[in-house]
Amino acid sequence: MQSAIHSAAIQAAQQFTGQYLPLEQVTKPNLKTDEAAHYLNRRPQTLRIWAMRDGIEGLRPMRINGLLAWKTAEVKALVGVPA
Repeated sequence: MQSAIHSAAIQAAQQFTGQYLPLEQVTKPNLKTDEAAHYLNRRPQTLRIWAMRDGIEGLRPMRINGLLAWKTAEVKALVGVPA
C-alpha cells in the first residue's frame, strides 16, 4: 500500500513540476500524449498527427475515455529501453 502512495506522490510531483521520470522507471501501462512525446523527443501535436494516420510502425495509440493513450512498452521499444 505504501508503494502505491509513494507512486501517487511521484506522479503528483511530476504534474506539478512538469518533470518526467526516466523512461526506464516508468511502470504504468500507458502514457498520455505529452508524456509519450517527451520520451520520443517529439511535440505532442506530432503524435496527434500520427494518431490520425493510425499510428506509425511499432506505435499505435488507443483511446481511453476519449483521450489518446500510448503503450509504454511500444514507446520503450522505439527508444531502445528494455521493457
